[in-house]
Amino acid sequence: MNGGGASAGGASAGDASAGGAAPGGAAPGGVGGSGLGGGERAGAAPSRRAGPVRRVRQLLPRTFQGRLTLGFVGVVLLTLVLVSGLAINRLDDYFSAQEQQNLTTRTAAVANIVRVFLERAAGTRPVVGPNNTLDPQAALLLADEDFLQPLADRIAQADIRIRVGLTTIDSTGATTVVPAPGGDVAATLQAPPLRGQARELIGRTDRFAVTSAPLFPWGLEVTLSNPYTFRASTIADLTVVVGLVAFVALIVALAVASLLARRFTTPLRRLTEASRVIAEGDLTARVPANLASAGSSEIAALSRQFNAMAAQLEESVEIIRRDRDRSREFLADVSHELRTPIAALRTFNELLREQAGDDPVARAEFLESSSQQLERLDWLAQNLLEISKLDSGLVLLDLRPDDLRTAVESAVEQANAAARRRGVELSLRLPSRPVRIRHDPQRIGQVVSNLVGNALKFTPRGGSVTVELEPYRDGARIRVSDTGVGIDASELPRIFERFYRGSRANEARSSGSGLGLAIVRSIVDMHHGRITVESRLGRGSTFTVYLPHDPRLDEEITPPADPAIAAAVPAPAAGPEAPPAAEPAAAERSELDAPVR
Repeated sequence: MNGGGASAGGASAGDASAGGAAPGGAAPGGVGGSGLGGGERAGAAPSRRAGPVRRVRQLLPRTFQGRLTLGFVGVVLLTLVLVSGLAINRLDDYFSAQEQQNLTTRTAAVANIVRVFLERAAGTRPVVGPNNTLDPQAALLLADEDFLQPLADRIAQADIRIRVGLTTIDSTGATTVVPAPGGDVAATLQAPPLRGQARELIGRTDRFAVTSAPLFPWGLEVTLSNPYTFRASTIADLTVVVGLVAFVALIVALAVASLLARRFTTPLRRLTEASRVIAEGDLTARVPANLASAGSSEIAALSRQFNAMAAQLEESVEIIRRDRDRSREFLADVSHELRTPIAALRTFNELLREQAGDDPVARAEFLESSSQQLERLDWLAQNLLEISKLDSGLVLLDLRPDDLRTAVESAVEQANAAARRRGVELSLRLPSRPVRIRHDPQRIGQVVSNLVGNALKFTPRGGSVTVELEPYRDGARIRVSDTGVGIDASELPRIFERFYRGSRANEARSSGSGLGLAIVRSIVDMHHGRITVESRLGRGSTFTVYLPHDPRLDEEITPPADPAIAAAVPAPAAGPEAPPAAEPAAAERSELDAPVR
């Protein structure tokens, strides 16, 4: 027997329709309806919709860690549902294909058994005659329930239908069986199912052409329907297993999400705590370095930037506080310095208005003293303006690649007249070759003038002041030495403070502003230079200014290591702002106060 074409299928048809509207129904808000009532209903609808949304929002966690955990778990849960559904669907398709293959095997087995028994019952006679008549013995066999029922219960394990007759070829080329009278029989499955088996609403029909008797060919059509299968129980078991795996995966995802969210949010909480502490006034609060690197790279970068911002804020506030304290001290010193000449002028004015004004000698003496006090006020006002401009950064250097000898020589020449009046020898030593560095000639001249004027003021008659210029490395070195009274070592750290007066300054207190050295330091700092001092009591002092080749290159010029140097004032790290007043300064007389030019 040769197997013919096989097909299985089922069809069902149905239609449903629904429609219609109740006639005469009154439309809400129609003609005659209350406009106010319609407005109230329209306004109440958004409120009713907003109610569930608000309740859902109230159920959501408030913290970022909770929301992050919930979001991660939700994504994992959605993924598990989609993957599980897709996997079960694909497994169902696979088992369905397997069952169809199994039905094909069963129909072939049933067809072979029926063919063998029919041919054995017919003997030498054809099973189906030429006129499509079934052999009587074969017809009796097909009608016997004891023959069909075992086929349905044991072989097919399904409801069976067997059709025997001649075969024809239809218009599509498929083989069809025209059942002979008595050749269409059926049997219902009656055997109980095995454990895990269940009836399934599927079926299959296969047709087989029998060519063992060439003179009388015939065919079989076997249909199996509603068989016992393990597909439903297998899918159910797999669903349970997938559900358990998904549940375990969800628990693991919850734990992992909680740990990850905690890892991400811990630095954020520390940032919040540090921000709160800073807002309360403690500017030393920082995010710990180990927590700053514990989270993601973005959170670590945020933590580092926060710490940098907090450090800069603390530094800025400290600078503001220091400037505030310095401003208070500065105003107090200015008030003190202004009070002395103003009080003297008031006294002279009162004396001149009384009997002393009639005495020409006394009047001339008072006028001379008044002139000196006015000159002191003028110097004080000029120096105050100068130091204010230098500290505020309003002074911009006019850097020129000129010969430094010109500025130094000009400043010394202007001080020659004052040296002759005081009976002090003023000498200048210049190199034979030009010393070309970028500098502001006017400001460097002001530095030399202040240092020379200060040296002349504290050098007794018969003493000497020497100004020396020489190249130093790529820059230059200016040294101003005198044989004056010198400075005590305990006063060295304060000589660059504004209005500071040392113990040896009493003889010159009335002619100075006390701002000369502060101006010198600011100008040297603006040139990125250094100033050092060597001083001994009774032997004089030596101020040395070191200037770089080009201040624009932000070069660092270092004075030589010399144990005789009492102190050094370094250039500040940024800008023209002066260092704190308590910074060790170079040894000098208690005040510098050559006129500011």
